[in-house]
Amino acid sequence: MTGPLVVAIDGPSGVGKSTVGRELARRLGIPYLDTGAMYRAIGLLAERNGIALPIADPDQVVALTSAADVRVTGTESDARTFLDGEDVSVEIRRPSISLYASAVSAIPGVRRQLASFQRRLALSGGGVLEGRDIGTKVVPETPAKFFLDASLDVRARRRHLELEAKGKPEPFDKVRGEMEQRDRADSTRSDSPLRCDESYVRLDTSDLNPGEVVERCLAALGSLPGKPESQVGESG
Repeated sequence: MTGPLVVAIDGPSGVGKSTVGRELARRLGIPYLDTGAMYRAIGLLAERNGIALPIADPDQVVALTSAADVRVTGTESDARTFLDGEDVSVEIRRPSISLYASAVSAIPGVRRQLASFQRRLALSGGGVLEGRDIGTKVVPETPAKFFLDASLDVRARRRHLELEAKGKPEPFDKVRGEMEQRDRADSTRSDSPLRCDESYVRLDTSDLNPGEVVERCLAALGSLPGKPESQVGESG
């Protein structure tokens, strides 16, 4: 792959993709593009429009997506999400929106619209992108692909603590159940399901802190053919 550096980070919810992606973008000096937040924004839009789960009319969501203005900021220090000009960065992190995000992301028409926008962003200026199908569908040609994983209990505990820290606690069993439901939906959808193939560097983060994951990603990037010598390994 020629052109700007594009790093794809895929994996299930609660595995630390956003934390690792932001720090990796900072260390590499390239944009951070939270593509998963875009699906969350469309999920929030569906909820606000009274669309219940399971979604009975996918075309209604496709139409909402076509008319919506969804944007993500492009820096690791200010990674925010805007929906029609409104900053929804906090609201889209509600556990219920995770279920909506998984539901809308299974709609082919929604995925095509958002994936096209994500690809243009990535190829125009490079960046770290994280989501579910970045390395399989959005920018499959990039050699810099990471699949982060961890056990369900570990991921649910992380999300539980994250919500508590934000002053929006949820019962652990509820968080775990919703995460398990999203895992199932993401892995079994017919269009661009969550999957890991041999083109990825797979990292189990269950017993690693974010800094250790970042260092392993940087080490792997440093071994890529044609790696950007001026970026990989910088301490920032």
